[in-house]
Amino acid sequence: MRRSVLLAPLGVVAATVLAFLLWGEVVSARASSRGLDEGHVGARRSVLVLWYGNRGSRANAVNRFRVRAGLRTLRGPHDVLIFSGGAVQGVEPEAQILARYAVDEGYPGRILLETASRSTEENIRNSIPLLEDAEEIAIVSNALHAERARRLLRAQRPDLAARLIRADDYRFGEISAIKAVAAAFALLARRARRGQRSR
Repeated sequence: MRRSVLLAPLGVVAATVLAFLLWGEVVSARASSRGLDEGHVGARRSVLVLWYGNRGSRANAVNRFRVRAGLRTLRGPHDVLIFSGGAVQGVEPEAQILARYAVDEGYPGRILLETASRSTEENIRNSIPLLEDAEEIAIVSNALHAERARRLLRAQRPDLAARLIRADDYRFGEISAIKAVAAAFALLARRARRGQRSR
């Protein structure tokens, strides 16, 4: 009896955590593909990878994921990998840290760097000149952050936003905790914006 009494709360906690993670998966899956197609064979693709704060000179787990997602979004030899991020949490720009990790992973292709940005808004504004020649544009981050970046691009340059395609930054079970936390923050931010509008 005592054991069952102890196990019952653990079961509730486990079920709650699982539900939270699955909710994050659903929200992220929708965000990663909303309003986007998969791109076209042979189109010249620019893949813009957004930074995450990195204290040291080695890419942290979040940035390693973003680089890997960027690499698997590439399709052809003429595609370009763009890293965007300034020196926010360390002395070296995050874009350089991301680029170094991509090379360490064996990427032999063309890389462009944007090393001044300190926010998502600056990521997009400062990267626009690097995107002008792209036939297709994919933005890589976690799915919800990338969706926000796409909204910013649509607001600033609708002509470039018309070239947006889906990045390969969502796979079921990958970085599930980050997806769930990002979804929770996005929900709180949305509610805060609604509250401000209703005042």
